[in-house]
Amino acid sequence: MDTVIVQLPESCPESASGGRPALLRMGPGEAALFGRGEPGRPVAIPLADQGVSRRAGEVTAAEDYWRLSNFSTSATYVVENLEGAGEHVKVAPGRLGAPVPFEFSRVLLPALGEPAAFKVFAPQHAYLDGEFGGGGGERTVSPFALDPTSKYFLVLLALCEPRLRSPSAAAVPGATEVVARLRALPSCRGLTRSAVNYHIDYLVVTKLRLREGPDDDPAAVARTGGKREELVALALRFDLVREEHLALLPPRRSC
Repeated sequence: MDTVIVQLPESCPESASGGRPALLRMGPGEAALFGRGEPGRPVAIPLADQGVSRRAGEVTAAEDYWRLSNFSTSATYVVENLEGAGEHVKVAPGRLGAPVPFEFSRVLLPALGEPAAFKVFAPQHAYLDGEFGGGGGERTVSPFALDPTSKYFLVLLALCEPRLRSPSAAAVPGATEVVARLRALPSCRGLTRSAVNYHIDYLVVTKLRLREGPDDDPAAVARTGGKREELVALALRFDLVREEHLALLPPRRSC
């Protein structure tokens, strides 16, 4: 099972040829080197800037998080929490296996131009399932591990809000309506239509797995054939969003 997904840089040939970012999927214990690479010895996560070491570091997937190793002797790497308000961790030169708890992360390396960067997603976060203290064996993995503090959850909640408030409601909000509904929240003031569609893609393909397979185009999957409606139907069917979650949304304007 994939527990970590690395979104390769846009400059990566695999991303350029497909018209969308290439993804590197990793399971527990798998590792991927990042850097410029050496002649005849490419790395899994290529960073083309000449200021980046040929073998700059390594990403290692764990059960529901990932570790970052910094092979540099002088440069500090920064891992940003893309869901946080400036939250980040620093990985010092020579640090091996630094655990990263964020679900949405951007790794930044010093470079000659703009900082070299790539994104890492850890969608399979584990939660207590009522079996604590059980009889051993493999742990239960939640099929729908959603983080209510994340922006993608707010997007899902805004999509589901009309039917949570009135089950007979037929229309599912579009991206523009979701932006307008969430914009009053401090964490969503910079939210855009493209960002909403990105979160819908992530929910459809990675979190709720309405469509699976490395050859699927997440954007096409999420935006054609009523996938927003299918996403809402699944979330409501399994109580992934509930009435008490509506308190996370800003108050509705009275007419």
